[in-house]
Amino acid sequence: MNAYLPLILFTVLTNAAAQLMLKRGMTGVGHLDVGGDGLIATVFRVVFNPFVFAGLCTFVVSMASHLIVLSKVQISYAYPFLSLAYVVVAVYAYFVFQEDLSPARIAGIGFIVLGTVFIAQS
Repeated sequence: MNAYLPLILFTVLTNAAAQLMLKRGMTGVGHLDVGGDGLIATVFRVVFNPFVFAGLCTFVVSMASHLIVLSKVQISYAYPFLSLAYVVVAVYAYFVFQEDLSPARIAGIGFIVLGTVFIAQS
């Protein structure tokens, strides 16, 4: 199963990258007013924001690689690795978006990493 670890980590990183692009895009979109702008106009404004569009495309790549992983390894081994995307996103958000990274979140990140290491060794 460890032979597929690079592909699993690729899935994790593309998942995290997609989340970060979506966050950046939605920050740029601003307030959503479906009632005033209309549903279709709002959807087009969101989907065709370059960062949102790139994030959605990156999710497609992430899901494709995840499907390959699922065809090769046990889901109980592969799926917990996706929690590492939270670690990547939280650290990136702290440094780039200046989001809070409290001691409780840092402890949680430590548990996620530790748990993932245990799973990788099984």
